[in-house]
Amino acid sequence: MEIRWLDDFIALAKTRHFSRAADDRNVTQPTLSRRIKLLEDEMGVTLIDRNSLPLALTPAGEVFLAGAEQISRIARETKARCGEIRESEANTLSFATTQTLYLSLYRSWLQPLSEAQGIAVELNLNSTAWVGADFVSALHQGQCDLALFFWHPAMEAIRELDEDRFEHLVIGHETLVPVSALDDSGQPLYRLPGEHKTPLPYIGYNDASFLRPVIAQNLQQQLVPPNLITMNENVHSVSVKAMIKEGFGFGWVPRRLVEDSLSYNSLALAGGSEWNIPLQIRLFRARDNTHPNLQALWQLLQAEALNSGANPQLQSEK
Repeated sequence: MEIRWLDDFIALAKTRHFSRAADDRNVTQPTLSRRIKLLEDEMGVTLIDRNSLPLALTPAGEVFLAGAEQISRIARETKARCGEIRESEANTLSFATTQTLYLSLYRSWLQPLSEAQGIAVELNLNSTAWVGADFVSALHQGQCDLALFFWHPAMEAIRELDEDRFEHLVIGHETLVPVSALDDSGQPLYRLPGEHKTPLPYIGYNDASFLRPVIAQNLQQQLVPPNLITMNENVHSVSVKAMIKEGFGFGWVPRRLVEDSLSYNSLALAGGSEWNIPLQIRLFRARDNTHPNLQALWQLLQAEALNSGANPQLQSEK
């Protein structure tokens, strides 16, 4: 049984005439007659008294009409609601970012900015667990319209995004800083560069992380190489921070992630400014993305990027 058959029956019940009902439904009379017969076969009863003029509904037909009208109305309303959802999804931009930038920038900056302009941006929550290659793949395959993450020349995993088919905005700046838990006297438990006989326990990043090659390059450039022993490796800075706070070692994390901890003396810097690593915060998109709202938001974000020096939320470099 199809919904259109119910609408055929409703039209016939209204006009009480096969030819007029067929015209109303924009079908031929034989087609309408066949559909009504199929309904009667399905129900196992006669719905139309064909011996009367005009046509009349049988008692079963009256009962069937009430049900058909209800089902048809529900189907129309459901289709309309699904259409609204489809239209909303078509107008919504898909956004991907790292766990750190989700916590520090998406909710406090991008989300309210886009809402103020009436542009719907939906976060792909799965992206907070992605590694560098996942962001590249998502932009390539159109799984997200915008991707926000840290950038540094040492990040080989995202080198593809330097191609002409992608463009980016420098949204702000960040600094990776070495941090440590404090001892009983309020001093860092661990401080760079460490000693050869007592290497510093290091909480680092694994091979899939954005930040591993960045830190490795920085350490290679130090005049006095640090003495480290790796205790643990993670993908995400939030996990590195958690291990550091528990006193398992020291490590590098984005400053915006530990700003409060540094202010309230639950963490301390584990080295001087020579150990700091500057990063950019870049927003990427594919140039051939034709999403109707993307260009409008991109132009808005371009203006914001030009004025980022006046926006403390986008600056964390110290």
